[in-house]
Amino acid sequence: MLTSKQRAFLRKMAHDMDPIFQVGKAGVTPDLIKAIDDALEARELIKLTVLKNCEEEVRSVCEKITSRTHSEPVQVIGRKFTIYRQAKESHLEIPV
Repeated sequence: MLTSKQRAFLRKMAHDMDPIFQVGKAGVTPDLIKAIDDALEARELIKLTVLKNCEEEVRSVCEKITSRTHSEPVQVIGRKFTIYRQAKESHLEIPV
């Protein structure tokens, strides 16, 4: 579980990031989860976009993805959200 200080630090890091995944009409698929899981292991912090043609709400998509990838939501703004999961060989040093 992230503290508010850690969440603020991660929000600051994610500010300039571009989304690397888009959730579209198909919604949250097993292939998407696998790709996100791999990206989290490589980057630890990623940003995603939920397209307008997706039938699900942004927060529910975020909850599904975080529960299936065992990650933490950092923030949800509009149709974009950021998630974090510490990698086995972590390269991000977040405050304690």
